[in-house]
Amino acid sequence: MALTQRLEFRQSQSLVMTPQLMQAIKLLQLSNLDLTTFVEEELERNPLLERANDEAPAGEAPAETGQFSDSDGRHNDEPGGGPGEAFEPGQEEWMSKDLGTRAEIEQTLDTGLDNVFSEEPAEAAARNAQDAAPTTYTEWGGGASGDEDYNLEAFVAAEITLGDHLAEQLSVAFTGPAQRMIGQYLIDLVDEAGYLPPDLGQAAERLGASQADVEDVLAVLQKFDPPGVCARNLSECLAIQLRELDRYDPAMQALVEHLDLLAKRDIASLRKLCGVDDEDIADMIGEIRRLNPKPGMKFGSARLQTMVPDVYVRPGPDGGWHVERNSDTLPRVLVNQTYYSELSKKIGKDGDKSYFTDALQNATWLVRALDQRARTILKVATEIVRQQDGFFTHGVAHLRPLNLKAVADAIQMHESTVSRVTANKYMATNRGTFELKYFFTASIASADGGEAHSAEAVRHHIKQLIDSEAPAAILSDDTIVERLRASGIDIARRTVAKYREAMRIPSSVQRRRDKQSALGNVLSTAMPDRSRNTEPA
Repeated sequence: MALTQRLEFRQSQSLVMTPQLMQAIKLLQLSNLDLTTFVEEELERNPLLERANDEAPAGEAPAETGQFSDSDGRHNDEPGGGPGEAFEPGQEEWMSKDLGTRAEIEQTLDTGLDNVFSEEPAEAAARNAQDAAPTTYTEWGGGASGDEDYNLEAFVAAEITLGDHLAEQLSVAFTGPAQRMIGQYLIDLVDEAGYLPPDLGQAAERLGASQADVEDVLAVLQKFDPPGVCARNLSECLAIQLRELDRYDPAMQALVEHLDLLAKRDIASLRKLCGVDDEDIADMIGEIRRLNPKPGMKFGSARLQTMVPDVYVRPGPDGGWHVERNSDTLPRVLVNQTYYSELSKKIGKDGDKSYFTDALQNATWLVRALDQRARTILKVATEIVRQQDGFFTHGVAHLRPLNLKAVADAIQMHESTVSRVTANKYMATNRGTFELKYFFTASIASADGGEAHSAEAVRHHIKQLIDSEAPAAILSDDTIVERLRASGIDIARRTVAKYREAMRIPSSVQRRRDKQSALGNVLSTAMPDRSRNTEPA
């Protein structure tokens, strides 16, 4: 077989992931908060991007999306431009213009300056003592600028974390540098709930201190505020709080050391271990419940972000549903093409021209990608509302089985695009705010061969059955399966157990103990009241 070389021309098609396409895909899966952060970074990086004004100036038409232009065709370097222009030499000429003496200004205003700018005597004296008044806020010592974007959060007090709160007490509790070093090391190990790791054996080795010194410092740390902090387990945390309340007697100690029996509602064994009667064990359990099992959580170190809906769904006048975007939270940017045209006339270097050409292309693509993202989200949300009309009208029991392919085929898009759109997006409805992925549920076959049921609707049905069960007739998983099949839902027992555990519903044995214990508490509190109200014959 001979090997030869030759030239060939071939024509083929292939999908190329251009930077613009990658950017559009990235924007599609971002949430509103992440998208705002991304756009802010682009505004700082790209000089041809600027924020769109919410209201157009008087006498001017609103700018078109994706474009920036003056309504009267003037350039940005002419005086009298709008407030959104890049250059305002006219304002600089007015600032540099000599206004004349005080008498000339009063003659121009046809009144005295005291009538226009009323001053207190102290302010007038201070003004006459200076050659010129401060022109900016920073000269007054405030450190703030005169921009409209005034950041009020700069004046908000910083949040005190649990570590800072413990460090302040550490500086008062110890004077020796060795003890402070051990204490700070242990404070750094405390988690958000206020607990230390169960094993502190490596602390002494790393610090070069004895185990006794570490234990002594730990004993002092466990007396810090909030009570129960720096404990190594739940029993120790509750014991610390009970010592603060002077309630840590031998009976309470036995109860704290056997919290596993309390979790199982084994009251008989606890009563025997503690050596008390029914009334005392009920009071002791009540005291345990009033304690704080996570004392460090009130010093939350992580800020919670508010869930911002991307789409609103409201009832329409014709009985349907009106779907609209939440445009208030979407960033609006424009491309300043006038600024680019002015710069292109003055730039002489090829490198600068290439930079601004790329900046213009990136800005235009960003505006288009933002618009396409908003349209795609609205299209997907509208189709979801159309598919799940029964949910919005009647509730979760009428939620239909739905997958990504059904929505993608209806709106003629790819499943991956629908998956990106529904990620981290939320819909505000008359029944609450839900993530778009909530409406995509698995299909469960019907027992009588009818229409399939949604997995979320089946979960809701299981929860209703368990909530309505009587304390004397607790439903097992097999009983729930039988009742679901009687309702036309064909489901296996393991699926019922999986759904029940996902909803954090305990087993039938644990539910029986909980409800019987709650019923016993109610009867025990009602019996003294009945005997107290009984009158002698």
